[in-house]
Amino acid sequence: MAARPNRGLLPALCLALLAGCNQRSDVGPVVVSAIGARPVLVDPARNLLSGPTRLLLNSAAQGLVRFDAAGQIAPGLAERWIVIDNGMSYIFRLREAEWADGSRVTAGQVVDGLRRQLAGRSRNPLRPYLTAIDEIVEMTPQVIEVRLKRPRPDLLKLFAQPELALTGDRVRGGSGPFRISPSGKNGVLLNPAFDPARSASDDIEEPSPEQSVHLIGERAARAIVRFAERQSDLVSGGSFVDWPLLQFVTIAPANFRLDPAAGLFGLAITNREGFLASADNRAALAQAIDRTALVSAFAPGWQTTEQILPESLDSARAPALASWSALSLADRQDGARSRVSRWKATHEGPLTVRIALPSGPGATILFGFVGAAFRSIGVEPRRVSLDARADLRLIDAVAPYDSARWYLATACQPCSADAITALDAARDADTLADRAQRIADADALLSEDAAFIPLARPLRWSLVALRLRKWQGNARAWHPLNQLRDESR
Repeated sequence: MAARPNRGLLPALCLALLAGCNQRSDVGPVVVSAIGARPVLVDPARNLLSGPTRLLLNSAAQGLVRFDAAGQIAPGLAERWIVIDNGMSYIFRLREAEWADGSRVTAGQVVDGLRRQLAGRSRNPLRPYLTAIDEIVEMTPQVIEVRLKRPRPDLLKLFAQPELALTGDRVRGGSGPFRISPSGKNGVLLNPAFDPARSASDDIEEPSPEQSVHLIGERAARAIVRFAERQSDLVSGGSFVDWPLLQFVTIAPANFRLDPAAGLFGLAITNREGFLASADNRAALAQAIDRTALVSAFAPGWQTTEQILPESLDSARAPALASWSALSLADRQDGARSRVSRWKATHEGPLTVRIALPSGPGATILFGFVGAAFRSIGVEPRRVSLDARADLRLIDAVAPYDSARWYLATACQPCSADAITALDAARDADTLADRAQRIADADALLSEDAAFIPLARPLRWSLVALRLRKWQGNARAWHPLNQLRDESR
């Protein structure tokens, strides 16, 4: 089945069947189908961003730094930076850059833009993870300083997120690397921005059409068909929700790409009444699920997990494990069944659990596996929409940076008072050693509280034409549109 290619055979298969690989000649703009609504340039301080809009914002605007094709930190508005005062101060030297209207970017504008994104009224989703910032100041017309209350080694990874890209005083476009051009076609046409750092004596050639990008936001089914018909070069933003659609088209194995995405994929226990008031009862739901069977119904190589943290990260200890994790699946399910039976013996009526999931075929498969597991232990599952009142709610999120506190705070929806206290203490810790210890405490408390049911790592997939030689899978599952083609070819 095309949706389940053997990754080890991909290069050989594509070379042997080159004519069959979904390839487009390297002529004309790169056509990108991003799964989601039509992209619109907006201010992240006032609007939550969809997948296509995040790509557009990252293309037309940038922050101090940005991610490259490998998910590593690269210069953005800042051409270089240093960290001093034991990690309490980040100093950025800005490069020469222009806003979309041709005016020069100034340090004062950058400072004002960042302050606005971090202000109390901002809707920027990264703001809760930037509370360590004390102030942002203009030191010279080319230099700004970010002063911290507490050290944060991963600060640059947050600054590289599209949510901290700056669009200037008016949301008409930022400093590039692309400019938005009028287009009567579906989507948005992006042309390379002029680099003001080049001198007048440089031999500047007009950008070729191949350096432009036509960005489209559309439903997954339409994006997949467009790629299969060789009308696009990239389908971006695929998740477990849309993966089953791939079996209905013929696409060469070499065009399938999976990201080694880091983040959370599991069920947050959002109601703590009735059966779910007990941590042992909440754990019964977690131990009933056959995770291996679940991921096997999707992509080959999709990794299961039974813990919140993927690794220690900045925690002082190894990730906490649930008490049932050493048991066999049969023993887990027997224990869960006994727990439910004891509760039912003292309570009347059916035991129903509402599970909030997105729409889509992948979510239907997920509900089938989770629902069957719950029924097998005597719990009746009921599927509700993602924004409805629920007992369990799916979290499917890629981590914006590599801190254990992000995983724990995201999984706590809600969690015990002790776990919340430990998370707050980790946020406010004055030293990295104290922070690491507080994070480890919070991890143990959250595991003991059984506040979250981990299932797997996030599943993120793309369809990539062979002309996009610079595309690379990475833990951020992020692929900048100016890092797709090898311009030397």
